[in-house]
Amino acid sequence: MFEGIIIKALSGFFTVETGEGQYIAQLPGRLKKGKKESTLAAVGDQVTISINEDGSATIESVAERKSALSRTRASAGARKLSSDREQVLVANPDQVIFVFSAKNPSPSLRMLDRFLIVAEMNQLPAVICVNKVDLVDLEAVQQQFQVYEKIGYKLIFTSVKQATGIDTLRDCLRGKISVLTGSSGVGKSSLLNAIQPGLGLKARAVSDATGKGQHTTRSAEMFPLDGGGYVVDTPGIRGLALFNLEPTEIDAYFREIAPLVSSCQFSDCSHRHEPKCAVRAALKENRITFERYDSYLRLREEHELLDEAIY
Repeated sequence: MFEGIIIKALSGFFTVETGEGQYIAQLPGRLKKGKKESTLAAVGDQVTISINEDGSATIESVAERKSALSRTRASAGARKLSSDREQVLVANPDQVIFVFSAKNPSPSLRMLDRFLIVAEMNQLPAVICVNKVDLVDLEAVQQQFQVYEKIGYKLIFTSVKQATGIDTLRDCLRGKISVLTGSSGVGKSSLLNAIQPGLGLKARAVSDATGKGQHTTRSAEMFPLDGGGYVVDTPGIRGLALFNLEPTEIDAYFREIAPLVSSCQFSDCSHRHEPKCAVRAALKENRITFERYDSYLRLREEHELLDEAIY
């Protein structure tokens, strides 16, 4: 028996890094029995394996996860909260780096808000990396993302072309298991190459092999960093459907809204129309931004519709 960590997962085959080398392992049938609410094994999972006579390996057990970056994998047919399953993209990360480009493609702050909720739900420290700042006015893009810095998120502005922010990003990754994620085209591979030559090429090969641009198939791979730690590339994520999230809980994951909720007149306040709502009062006084408030409303409406679909 060997203990190790899954560094790659693809089509039911798991590459496990152990002190005795790497092994290709599979899950035995006994671990697959019964209805599973979550991914059985994912990149980053700590596992125990046994070695078979042919040199392959079998995963005997998967340790309890301390954290996860996950999204919903809906059951067949229309999506319902009651039938959602958790798809774990990466197990046990120390932090997640959400990469957006300042231009080409333009950043979607609504998507960023959704990503940040995933981090908050999983109690994962989140860093926002705004890439390609050489294509825009730096002060303008800093102003665009300033709200996130004000509510406590770390911002890193990068340009591979100008070597801006690369050392800061490299220091941020050192000694940790970091997930690097974002939409296709934001420059993740170029950033990885700048941090460690050749690293982005490996990540690009993973993306191409899994069908770049397709929405249904995703693969992740963990790469060691020369300065210590690992970076996990999750190719081409265009959206994260939020797992196990009730509509009434959404306000708890907006950092600037959560402290206000207890001051609302009603404990079940939706922050839409109720009297003496502390959230809408803060909005009126510019203590929270309309854009973030609107993101909250849209996400709540989305999950209310899913909740109604249960009945």
